[in-house]
Amino acid sequence: MIVGLIVACEAGFWVLLAAGLAVRYLLGRRRLGAALLLAEPLLEVVLFAVTAVDLRNGAEPGWEHGLAALYIGFTVAYGHSTVRWLDGHAAHRLGGAPRPPKPPRYGLARARHEGRLWLRTLLASAVALALLQAAIWYVGGGAGTDPLRAWQTTVLRILVIHGLIALTYLVFPKKGPKTPEAVPRAASPEGEPPAEESPAEASPAGEGTGSLSARRPAPTARHRSPCSPSGRE
Repeated sequence: MIVGLIVACEAGFWVLLAAGLAVRYLLGRRRLGAALLLAEPLLEVVLFAVTAVDLRNGAEPGWEHGLAALYIGFTVAYGHSTVRWLDGHAAHRLGGAPRPPKPPRYGLARARHEGRLWLRTLLASAVALALLQAAIWYVGGGAGTDPLRAWQTTVLRILVIHGLIALTYLVFPKKGPKTPEAVPRAASPEGEPPAEESPAEASPAGEGTGSLSARRPAPTARHRSPCSPSGRE
């Protein structure tokens, strides 16, 4: 029964989430949509109450009770951020809002992002461990609570593994793609940029206006001197 209720709570979470976003952005009923989104924590309350009643009625603590505690813990820690993330994308696609920024992928910014995720896992683990310990005290301890204690060990193992993964992004930060650097222009020996050639200097000799023949002055007519022999009569 507990396993079926966990599946029903997970399905109800997504149904309420989809209904709340549709009512909020497709129908324009923002208050009603927000009410549907805020009703999601009631699912965890129902699961917690049914699990407690099941143990009170004499049910032997089993792995399903530990799974319920773990599910409640992670829903408490990650449920709100999941709703906010999906609400931002729905507002962008259906409401014309700006596109939500993507999480960082490189460097220390990515390490801080992974650290914040680990803090959420820490919160989820704390809630799950508290519920498991409360269940152990509730049934009176003894050998019958071994499955619950095993779940406590599992929760601690999840917390440590996630912490080590998050730490790798700090110790070995992921580097972003390298951008090509601009090649500097070659400079003259004096450190000044090379002068551009004029069109006259660039054109080959004998062609165009820049040839030597074009720059040579035209010959002028020679005037006869009155004293020259040809000037005598």
